[in-house]
Amino acid sequence: MNFLAHIYLSFDDPQITLGNFFADHIRGNKFKHFPERIQKGIVLHREIDTFTDAHPIAKQSSKRLHKNYSHYSRVIVDIFYDHFLAKNWATYSDVPLEDYVDNFYDLLEENYALLPLATQRMMPYMVTNNWLLSYADLKGISQVLDGMNRRTNNKSRMNFAILDLEVHYGAFENEFTQFFEELITFSRHKFKTLCED
Repeated sequence: MNFLAHIYLSFDDPQITLGNFFADHIRGNKFKHFPERIQKGIVLHREIDTFTDAHPIAKQSSKRLHKNYSHYSRVIVDIFYDHFLAKNWATYSDVPLEDYVDNFYDLLEENYALLPLATQRMMPYMVTNNWLLSYADLKGISQVLDGMNRRTNNKSRMNFAILDLEVHYGAFENEFTQFFEELITFSRHKFKTLCED
């Protein structure tokens, strides 16, 4: 899953949210210096990714893209799924997305010194361009895909995936909706287990 989903699946726990958000910037087990709940957020992030990668519905979404984008198809699906979460946000949260995102950016600012260097470098771009809110419309998703393609030196051709999203929009949205309900249940269970330890 992509940024917005990982933040949402931290269930409003600030330190779990931080770890769950920046876990991709941590290699291996090099996170023992963080506060305990941030460590648990990192573990939760990895559990979510493992569940997602193995899930038949997420695999089905990825398979639809594999011919054109090969191993990048999973990354693209993560971005598509964040779009549907943002677009249908009111189904999942009583807090308006704009307020939710602003509160998250405040959390990052308040904990800037704790963030990994890669996250600190990314943060100004994320906040200035309001990535999380932009996920709600196709223009925002197109910009994200363009940026991802540039980071692969245009090898991934991910910028063209917006066309696949438009052509198969209903199928991707249905798959997201089914999958995300299961992911919420899984993540809530993992969250409780981690927090009880």
